[in-house]
Amino acid sequence: MLRSTAFNDHDLMPDRMSRSGDNSSPPLEWSAAPGGTAELVLLCEDADAGEEPFLHWLVTGIDPEVSEVGEGLVPAHGTEWTNGFGSTGWAGPQPPIGDEPHRYFFHVYAVREPLDLPDRPGVTDVRRAIGRKELASGTLVGMFAR
Repeated sequence: MLRSTAFNDHDLMPDRMSRSGDNSSPPLEWSAAPGGTAELVLLCEDADAGEEPFLHWLVTGIDPEVSEVGEGLVPAHGTEWTNGFGSTGWAGPQPPIGDEPHRYFFHVYAVREPLDLPDRPGVTDVRRAIGRKELASGTLVGMFAR
């Protein structure tokens, strides 16, 4: 299970988490990882950005004992990757003005071995790398519109 104290599943995310706000990553909490977990992976994608989902946040190498991350912080022992905007770390929502609310899928994955990723992975690369390494996962959906 994955949840946030800032918004409920399929509810609007606070403006402070957007690129036009404070660009603050949301606080997240998740269930304990199963035995055999080598690391946790945190992924946030905009499923409504076009043909390919847009990468907003990718953190790998999270210690399996970690079960939360505070607002604006990086999970303990995690390594942040380049997002779809070309910067490292969290990139808050910035859908086109006037679009219907976009869906931002936050996923946490427990994997049995570290992921092998290219230098600048996209969402598809991450999913492919997770493949059969996944032991468990949780998803939370936040909505955002401008």
